Amino acid sequence: MRKCFADLGSFDEADIDAAVELITIKAYKKGEHLLREGEVSAKSYSIVSGCVRQYYLVDGEEKTTFFYTEGQSIFSPNSSSERIPAKYYLSCVEYTTLSIMSLENQKEMYKRFPMLESMSRMSLQEELNNYQEMLATYITTNPEERYLNLLKFRPELLNRVPQYQLASYLGVTPESLSRIRKRIFIK
Repeated sequence: MRKCFADLGSFDEADIDAAVELITIKAYKKGEHLLREGEVSAKSYSIVSGCVRQYYLVDGEEKTTFFYTEGQSIFSPNSSSERIPAKYYLSCVEYTTLSIMSLENQKEMYKRFPMLESMSRMSLQEELNNYQEMLATYITTNPEERYLNLLKFRPELLNRVPQYQLASYLGVTPESLSRIRKRIFIK
């Protein structure tokens, strides 16, 4: 964690110490939930190692919408800043280590280090652009094309995530995903 702040260049040792005090590092077991539907999040997370799945329960069926892996941040803007209950779940796909910051500590960090707020805003804007592109791609492609995109842009997920979760993420049944994989590997 210290290295992240040191890499920014404008932090001296005292600044790094102060910033690191506002962050908690915690490990979670596979299957452990960070957030459940109906809960209000007061935290943001960054993945140090591991994988976290975001999903919704629709008529009792899990619908996976995203996988967060190393270096990615999980912000819950609707639930943390506005105190609105979450409509989704965050669950660890594997043993996961996270850096965690409470909303209060995040505000304190931004007050003490204004450049971090600006950097966070730019990062959120980039993430929003990525989500918009991801949604457009999902809407305009068929399941086989979605799987090929997964192979191209997130191949690490294939060995880390159970097939039924990947199938849900791609919008197909596990059986359909098996058929898609067979067709692609036969070509």
